[in-house]
Amino acid sequence: MTRTTTTLALTLAAGLAAAAAGPAFAFPEKDVDYIIPFSPGGESDIAARLQQPVFADTFDHQLIVKYQAGAGGAQAWSQLNSMPADGHTIMGINLPHVILQPLMSSPGYETADLTPVYWFHYTPDAIIVKADSQFQTLEDLVNFAKENPGLVTFSGSGSNSANSLAQSRFDGLAGVTTTYVPFSGTGPSVTALLGDQVSAQWGYSTVAAAQGEAVRMLAVAAEERLPLFPDVPTFQELGYDMVGGAYRGVAVPKDTPEDVRQQVSDAFQAMNNEPAMRQAMDDGAFVVIDVPYQDVDAFMAERRTEIEAAAQAAN
Repeated sequence: MTRTTTTLALTLAAGLAAAAAGPAFAFPEKDVDYIIPFSPGGESDIAARLQQPVFADTFDHQLIVKYQAGAGGAQAWSQLNSMPADGHTIMGINLPHVILQPLMSSPGYETADLTPVYWFHYTPDAIIVKADSQFQTLEDLVNFAKENPGLVTFSGSGSNSANSLAQSRFDGLAGVTTTYVPFSGTGPSVTALLGDQVSAQWGYSTVAAAQGEAVRMLAVAAEERLPLFPDVPTFQELGYDMVGGAYRGVAVPKDTPEDVRQQVSDAFQAMNNEPAMRQAMDDGAFVVIDVPYQDVDAFMAERRTEIEAAAQAAN
């Protein structure tokens, strides 16, 4: 038995022991459908692709990635609870999306309808331009936006998302008016940037890591400069009080038994703890976090307070 298998077996055994009530489920007893509520190529997809080989090596079953993009993820999240609730159908879940969308519109679900069981990483917001952009610095972009209200166009991942919230908040802080163009995920948003459909992108540090010399990151919404980008200033360094981004995790249908919820959480925690997985996340400019099922409610409550305050400040 490999070290990975041993670690995961112990973790799953602990999860089963904690679930004293209800029938015992073997997880996974078959391949698992992993629904990504965005188009291919974005951070949710990249993370799932990193998790796939670890899952297969550990469980001898496949993590089958499927895409159900639409309405900034809302199309998939509104259907999650109608899916099989045996742990073998799981879905990617994102913050601030699942708090902001019901807060700002009627997306077809409420935050309380969703059942996240594990949060595994975070990506800070960032303004990205093409390498040949006229904007060498954030100051260049802000000065142009002040002289030309509405002409700076940003692509971003959906409406009522981390990207749309960042755009409206930054406009207020900088005293500018820019135009936000929502796409069905980070992948199409990057395509729009590289195809000169927009002036810039509200994306994440991971976009700069993935696109390399094709793009330039003007600023990042982290508390400190990222090790992968030591020359890129934070927004705070440049006088804008912006720290934030998108959190990603995994959710299950609401009827999924408690012990299976715990097993799915344990499985993702075991994958997240793999040194190779953490290194891959670091190399991709993701910030790894570990929020298991028992801590999810407290984590969500804390994020809700932050997101509601940010949304109020942006408006």
